[in-house]
Amino acid sequence: MHDSSAYMDDIMTCVHCGLCLNSCPTYLETGSEPDSPRGRITLMKAMAEGRVTVRDKDVVEHLDRCLGCLSCETACPSGVPYGRLIETAREQIAELRGRSASTELSRRALLGALTNPGQMDVALRLAAGVGAGRMPGVVAGVLAGEPVAAEDRLSLPARPNVPLPPAFVPAVGKRRARVGVLLGCVMRVLYSDTNDETVRVLAANGVECLTNRRQGCCGALHAHNGYGDTAKAMARSLIDAFSPGDGLDAIVVNSAGCGSTMKHYGEMLADDARYAKRAEAFSAKVRDVSEFLDELGWEAPLKPLSKEPITATYHDACHLAHGQGVRDAPRALLAKIPGLKLVPLAESEICCGSAGIYNLTEPEMAARLQRRKLENIRATGATVVATGNPGCLAWIQAGAQRDGAPIRVAHPVSLLAEALGDM
Repeated sequence: MHDSSAYMDDIMTCVHCGLCLNSCPTYLETGSEPDSPRGRITLMKAMAEGRVTVRDKDVVEHLDRCLGCLSCETACPSGVPYGRLIETAREQIAELRGRSASTELSRRALLGALTNPGQMDVALRLAAGVGAGRMPGVVAGVLAGEPVAAEDRLSLPARPNVPLPPAFVPAVGKRRARVGVLLGCVMRVLYSDTNDETVRVLAANGVECLTNRRQGCCGALHAHNGYGDTAKAMARSLIDAFSPGDGLDAIVVNSAGCGSTMKHYGEMLADDARYAKRAEAFSAKVRDVSEFLDELGWEAPLKPLSKEPITATYHDACHLAHGQGVRDAPRALLAKIPGLKLVPLAESEICCGSAGIYNLTEPEMAARLQRRKLENIRATGATVVATGNPGCLAWIQAGAQRDGAPIRVAHPVSLLAEALGDM
């Protein structure tokens, strides 16, 4: 449960200046005050004061339409902890049954599937990719054993029985660091190659990598959607998996949403007497892979990706740019690839619309933001788009494929691994 007094204190830090408005993707699309951070905070305050309730359909709709992208936190001069506010508001919605039973059941089922690699593989095969149109009805139907209609199918690369990277990979040459690597949930099923490439790129730069088999979900998707108790349980399990006895210099993550949440374990478990200190120490070691490599200093020689120069652009994953403040490191690493010209992307820090389960729970707004992102990408003339989060990778690629755009979407470490050649 949330602390109501602390929640109200957080709400009251907002001075309603409106500087967040033009950073908010949903406000940019709708121009509607209730679809802005300021408007949503007003709704939260009204809920806390009892003037509206989670039974008011419009209130839940506006709060659920928030992407949780945290761009408003970057823009806010008052330091409003909006991410914490929206997570608390969503906890209230779940606890007080502000959604229909079928919608709540389908949300929980979807989160369960996406955060368990085995279940995710089954879900992808059952629904050929969870329905992109009417997600609550589709998931409820799947649970009831009903077939998924063709118009509700979304093609995703189901990768059953994908082998994990080796549990231990030695450094190439002199060892410069020893790290634990998060394998993730979506990354493990849909982008297992990226996990392999992450380990390869780290090892090539003198980093010893451990990918222990006890690690599970980090809890990010549950935290962002208001299921705080489940997220905390997952956080405790992950902390236990990365034993202090391993002598790790860092815990490296290649998924922006996961890394952002893991860096806040200290705050998440601050009231847990058993885990508070361990959580704080754990969070202090978490680094995005690009952040870690940039801090360590790249040493491995790189080759051009092709005989011809390549024009690429970079999309800032929300929880990397806004959640972790990591913007320059991925660009600096990509700039090291010979023959790759990195061009700026308009609205690079505006969400692509994926946002965890958002593209399934709010498909109309997600599609609008996807189109907006693709228009900006096409305007760059780039043939390659790099981004550091699995949701962004899948959603931007899906839009490019739908439009028939000849654009490759790749994680920065995938491009770096390719540039390593056969070393």
